[in-house]
Amino acid sequence: MDDSEKLLELRIILDQVDDDDATLLSYLEQAKAAILYRMNQYMTDEEYEEASVPKRYEHKQLQIAAYLLNRRCSEGETQHIENGIHRNYEAADVPPSMLRGITPCVGIPR
Repeated sequence: MDDSEKLLELRIILDQVDDDDATLLSYLEQAKAAILYRMNQYMTDEEYEEASVPKRYEHKQLQIAAYLLNRRCSEGETQHIENGIHRNYEAADVPPSMLRGITPCVGIPR
C-alpha cells in the first residue's frame, strides 16, 4: 500500500476529517516510527530511511495514526470525566497494547 492509498484509508477510518494531507502523512510517519522501533530498536538512521512498514503491519499503522489523531490536544490526559464520559489513557505515546502484536526482530546490536 503506498502513501496515497494509506491517506485514503485513513480518511475513511476517521470519517469526516478536515486535516490536510501533510498532517495525515505526519501521523502516518509517527505510526511508522513506532512500529519500526518496536520491530528493531537498534536500527540506524540510514536503515530507518530505507525501511518501510511491512505489509502485515500496514493496518496497524493506520490504527495507530488514527489513535494519535483522535487524541490530539489531550495527549497527556490520564483521566477526564464529563457528562458520564470517562477518558483515561494508558500512555502519553502509543499505548503498549497497540504494539503488542508487532514481533520484534532478534539479532545482535551493531
